Amino acid sequence: MEIIRSNFKSNLHKVYQAIEEADFFAIDGEFSGISDGPSVTALTNGFDTPEERSSPDVKFVCQSSSIDFLASQGFDFNKVFRNGIPYLNQEEERQLREQYDEKRLQSNGAGTLSYVSPNTSKCPVTIPEDQKKFIDQVVEKIEDLLQSEENKNLDLEPCTGFQRKLIYQTLSWKYPKGIHVDTLETEKKERYIVISKVNEEERKRKEQQKLAKEQEELNDAVGFSRVIHAIANSGKLVIGHNMLLDVMHTVHQFCCPLPVDLNEFKEMTTCVFPRLLDTKLMASTQPFKDIINNTSLAELEKRLKETPFNPPKVESAEGFPSYDTATEQLHEAGYDAYITGLCFISMANYLGSFLSPPKIHVSARSKLIEPFFNKLFLMRVMDIPYLNLEGPDLQPKRDHVLHVTFPKEWKTSDLYQLFSAFGNIQISWIDDTSAFVSLSQPEQVQIAVNTSKYAESYRIQTYAEYVGKKHKEKQIKRKWTEDTWQEDERKRLNTQCISYALQNHYYHTNSLTATSAVGKRNLSPSPAEADLEARISGDISDPELEQTESCAEPLSEGRKKAKKLKRMKKDLSPAGGIPDSPAKLFEVPDTW
Repeated sequence: MEIIRSNFKSNLHKVYQAIEEADFFAIDGEFSGISDGPSVTALTNGFDTPEERSSPDVKFVCQSSSIDFLASQGFDFNKVFRNGIPYLNQEEERQLREQYDEKRLQSNGAGTLSYVSPNTSKCPVTIPEDQKKFIDQVVEKIEDLLQSEENKNLDLEPCTGFQRKLIYQTLSWKYPKGIHVDTLETEKKERYIVISKVNEEERKRKEQQKLAKEQEELNDAVGFSRVIHAIANSGKLVIGHNMLLDVMHTVHQFCCPLPVDLNEFKEMTTCVFPRLLDTKLMASTQPFKDIINNTSLAELEKRLKETPFNPPKVESAEGFPSYDTATEQLHEAGYDAYITGLCFISMANYLGSFLSPPKIHVSARSKLIEPFFNKLFLMRVMDIPYLNLEGPDLQPKRDHVLHVTFPKEWKTSDLYQLFSAFGNIQISWIDDTSAFVSLSQPEQVQIAVNTSKYAESYRIQTYAEYVGKKHKEKQIKRKWTEDTWQEDERKRLNTQCISYALQNHYYHTNSLTATSAVGKRNLSPSPAEADLEARISGDISDPELEQTESCAEPLSEGRKKAKKLKRMKKDLSPAGGIPDSPAKLFEVPDTW
C-alpha cells in the first residue's frame, strides 16, 4: 500500500495496527549521501573516528551527481514535494503546542481563544488613534447584529493581525457574554473574523468544536512523526542495511536535533530505538563473511536465495500488493526496505542451523541475534567497521599512520613519490592540503618523520601527535566557549540583580556552576571456529521480550520504556534456562 499526503490520515489506524502486530520493522530512507563539501573523500576519510563520521551538516542541497543517479533510478522528485507527508520534530511540536496552550490561557471566558490579554476583561482597551475609526465601525456592526432578529452571524472583512488583536481585546471587554469570536481563512489564505450570537450552551459547544479543530490541526502538523513515535514506543527491532544515515536522519528529522557529542548521540538513539540491527554488518561477520562475498543489498539478496540459505516465503494480505523480487525495483525505498527484511530473515534462520537440534525459524526476539544489536556499519573506515551504540567504539592503535600536510598543488602522485622508499602505502585524503598515509610497517614511521624535519614544503607527524594536537585545540576552544558563556552569564546576572534591586525584589540564583592492537580488517569472532561446534549443545530457548503498550503514546513515554527495555535486557540472567548464552556463539568481535 502506498501512503501519501492525501490518504495518510484515513490509513493511520492501519499503520498503527501493523506496528502492533509486527515482529520487526525494516526501514530505508533512500538518502543519497548528498554533500556540498570540496569532495566526497574529504567527508568520508578512511581514518575518520566515529565521532567525526556522525556529524552531518543540516542542509537541503542538490548535488548534480546524486540527483542524476536518483533520476536514472526513476526517482519521482515532484511526488516528494506534491504528495509528501508533513512532519514536525519534538521541539517544533512542543512549540506549536505551547502556542495553542497560550491562546487558551489568554481566554477570559468570552468564547475567544486568540489574542486576548488576561487583563482586558477588567478595563477598557487602549486603541491607537489611527485604529479608533476601524474599531468603532466593528462595534457598530456588532450592535446591529445583536439587535437583529434575522442574522446570527457576522463576517468581518479580512484585516491585519494587529487589527484582529484589537478586535478580540475590545470585544472581550465590551461583550463578555452573548457572542463567540473566531478567525477563519479565505481560499486566498486571507484571515478574517466571524462573530456569532450565542447563548452560554452554544458558546461552550463552539469552544469545544474549536478545541477539537485545533487538536486535529496539531495532529496534521505532526504528521509522519506520529508513525516514528509509534515505532519507537513499540520497542521492537528496527532493521536497515548500511543504516547509519537512515538512523541519523530519522532521529534528527522526526525526534530532535542531533547532539554534537557522540556519546549523547548514542544515548539519544538507543532511547528512540532501543534495538537496531544492520544487515550489512551482520553479513560481514561470522558465520556469514566466509560464504557471502558481496554485501551490497542487491547482491546480498541474491546470495541468500542460494544454498546454504533458505529464503522465506512471503504471502501478502488481501488488498495489500507486494513487491516481486523477480522484477527488481532497487533504490525505491519501500523495495529496499522489503528485501532488507528478507535478508534478515534468511540470515537469522541460518543461525538456527547451528543449534542442536537445529531450528528452521529464528524470531526477531531470539538470543541468537542479540550480538548484532546496536552496531551500525561504518563505510570507508579502514579499521573501525562499526559504530557501537551501547558502549565504547574500537580504538585502533594506528601506529603505522602518518599525517602529512603539503602545498595545494600536490597530487596523489606527489605523495607516492615522497614515500617511494617505504614500499606499499595507502593514501586517505583529508582536504586539498592534508592526507593520512599508512605505511606497511610501524617501524618506518619515525624514519619518515625524521626525513621531514628540515623540509620546507611539507610536514609529517605521527597519527598520535596529530590526534593529540587536535584534542588540545578542541579543549582550548571548549574552554574559550565556556569562559565566554560564563562571562556573558555573569554580566546578565549582574544586570538582573541591579534591576531587581531597583524594583525592591529579592534576587536569588543557583550557581551553575578500551585499546586493542589492530592488524588488517578481520571479521572473525572471538571464539575460534574450531571450537564453535563443540560449544553448541542442548536446546536453546527463545524468550519473548516484553511488548510495550499503545503505539499512540507520546515519545517521552517511549523513551522511558526504551530505557526500561535496556535495563531489562541487562538484567536477563543466564540461569533462566540458558546455561551458556548463545549470543557468544556469533559475537561481533572487539578486535578486527
